[in-house]
Amino acid sequence: MRRRIVVAVLALIFCGIGIGIPTVQAQPYPNRPIQLIISIPAGGGGDVNARLLADVLTKSLGVQIVPVNKPGAADTVGADAIAKSKKDGYTIGYTSSGAMVTSRIVNPENVHYDPLKDFDQLGLHVFFPTAFAVQESSPWKTFDELIEYAKKNPGKIRVSTTGLGSNAHFNLELIQVLTGAQLTHIPFKGGESVITAVLGGHVEATMDAIGKIIPHTEAKKLRVLLMTRKFFMFPNVPTITELGYKQELVSSWFGLFAPAGIPEEAKKVLVPALEKAINDPELKVKIENRGYITEYKSPADLRKLIASNEETVRTIAAKVGLAK
Repeated sequence: MRRRIVVAVLALIFCGIGIGIPTVQAQPYPNRPIQLIISIPAGGGGDVNARLLADVLTKSLGVQIVPVNKPGAADTVGADAIAKSKKDGYTIGYTSSGAMVTSRIVNPENVHYDPLKDFDQLGLHVFFPTAFAVQESSPWKTFDELIEYAKKNPGKIRVSTTGLGSNAHFNLELIQVLTGAQLTHIPFKGGESVITAVLGGHVEATMDAIGKIIPHTEAKKLRVLLMTRKFFMFPNVPTITELGYKQELVSSWFGLFAPAGIPEEAKKVLVPALEKAINDPELKVKIENRGYITEYKSPADLRKLIASNEETVRTIAAKVGLAK
């Protein structure tokens, strides 16, 4: 009798295990934390944006989004880590146009991935527009006035940027192509030196991220003459196409990616959740007050943006001898 009871209990246990396994496997995505690889150094503008987004996404998905910084080599270290991560939907990444476009053209030795083949694009988060600015006390009140002066005085206008091959550098070259003016590029290695150069009168103008320039416009030390994209804080500052030129300048951006080949189930959950989080009104206010433009783009539109940016940057890089 005792033996029969033991056999019956064991049978029930095994049946329970058999039933339990498919139950666990059938749990809908996501059912555990998702790692978010951030290719930007901790504390950087993109890192802050990514973490703010992760907080909103955590609430939306009901699982923890765990940020992990993997910076280096102009964001390509983190992008490479995203491409090589497990294709299960539990590792996604936040990276830049620099990693997806510029570095591939200027420093291909650092890029061991294809931005269109090795990633599943999940959506664009923000643009961070570049501004062309001069001292508040300068004689140029508009971009057209500065260009007119530059045409009459070739090379006299010195413009600081964050370095050779930077987004600002490419836009400066594009401005010269479009306007016919000859400007002198003064590259720095990033940081505040780009801004202090124009504040100190060592250069006549600067091209840099608007977020870095805003405090100096508020202090009445700098004047913005041109933006790569319209920005609510400077409604009267034109873009170059608003001045009648036929080609837009290139704005840097941050977007979300996964390694190519994640399950369709994961994409069907992640993409709409990201769109909802990116468009969250409170989050938009926080991010746009920091000098960014929230503009969600679908995976398909993000692919088109990458291809379009690459065409523009490659053309300019070839012209100025930066393409490899």
